[in-house]
Amino acid sequence: MDDAATPQTPEDRDIAWMEVALAEADAAHAKREVPIGCILVDAGGMEIARGHNLRETLLDATAHAEMVALRAAATKAPSWRLDGVTAYVTLEPCVMCAGAFVHARIARVVYGCDDPKGGALHSLYTVGQDTRLNHRFPITRGVLADACASRLRTFFAALRAQGKK
Repeated sequence: MDDAATPQTPEDRDIAWMEVALAEADAAHAKREVPIGCILVDAGGMEIARGHNLRETLLDATAHAEMVALRAAATKAPSWRLDGVTAYVTLEPCVMCAGAFVHARIARVVYGCDDPKGGALHSLYTVGQDTRLNHRFPITRGVLADACASRLRTFFAALRAQGKK
């Protein structure tokens, strides 16, 4: 996102960064990966890392968009603590990714659509808000939810159609 075009309101910034995360989801889809994208943005509004699903490409069950972005941030950040960083993710993070956000001390998570089968921030669990953990973060859900869900529906419909051939 260009600094000159930085949106003024927090809601506008969330939408703009989610659009960048959707572009990452599209990059995953182009590789025949589940279309999920993640962008990590520092407190100053600068992107520090991005990632998209690479599980099939890397043959790695942990290569979720969030984990790819966290690993990319680890090569740039001065610490494993990502204080002040907001994660923008197109799909509600799973238990692994939500746990990694806790361990990385992510400041905030913004996500697109809920994941009723595996979501760990709202749908099945509330990892980011669990008072038993040593770190919690605010969560904003539903940013561009329809666009995020549409990409997933389209991807999985195409997979089902291929399976019927």
